[in-house]
Amino acid sequence: MSTEAKHYDVVRKPIITEKATMASENGAVVFEVAIDANKPAIKEAVESLFGVKVKAVNTTITKGKVKRFRGQLGKRKDVKKAYVTLEEGNTIDVSTGL
Repeated sequence: MSTEAKHYDVVRKPIITEKATMASENGAVVFEVAIDANKPAIKEAVESLFGVKVKAVNTTITKGKVKRFRGQLGKRKDVKKAYVTLEEGNTIDVSTGL
């Protein structure tokens, strides 16, 4: 497995919500990442995939909700988000490719 494929396993997809858009005004980008990814791995993946310099990585784990599906109880998966703060002058345009 190539290193680029490993980076795509760490960084799953960008998250585009109202809160993520507000964070992007302060130079941060929000990604959904693998639940077992650590901050140094996330930093390395973002720097190599997008060619930017990362200043800081903050992570949060959102526990999956219990929901009903066709009358049966089910549980959504846990999601880990990474708030990646970029160095001054670096940007990632996540709206392209939508």
